[in-house]
Amino acid sequence: MEVIAKREPLNVLFLCTGNSARSIIAEVVLNRLGHGRFKAYSAGSQPKGQVHPLALQVLRLAHYDASGLRSKSWEEFATPDAPKLDFVFTVCDNAAKEVCPIWPGQPMTAHWGIPDPAAVQGSDADKWSAFRGALRALENRIRLFSNLPLTSLDQMRLKAELDRIGKGEGEGEG
Repeated sequence: MEVIAKREPLNVLFLCTGNSARSIIAEVVLNRLGHGRFKAYSAGSQPKGQVHPLALQVLRLAHYDASGLRSKSWEEFATPDAPKLDFVFTVCDNAAKEVCPIWPGQPMTAHWGIPDPAAVQGSDADKWSAFRGALRALENRIRLFSNLPLTSLDQMRLKAELDRIGKGEGEGEG
């Protein structure tokens, strides 16, 4: 079976419906924790048009660079001149159920569902806690992903590992 190319950086797209919180957070986290091995992007099937203010705040307080972020459509990544994608991860259940465009590069896909912090009702503390929880869960999954020996895993084993990460297995290990 074929293994992932040794080309770096590998392009990763994180998808969510609104592209305002979870997928944005994942993009920023992988771009830093991937240490140049990955180039992360994010998009949504129905983008909100703006990044959620609490997503920006939680990233900044965790010392991530949150500059230049924007909410964008997944259609930007389905054009012939779009980056060739190696991986596409859905981080919300709605996006995982939608019919996705055909991605250039035939990327490997997985679902990494994270509860939507933007949907949390309640106090400011409840909302803040939800955004911090989403950041922690994504950091854990991205650490596991970025530490996989991508060039030595065959496609079937890699897919199994991506699915395992998406189920939250091993999140306490990193």
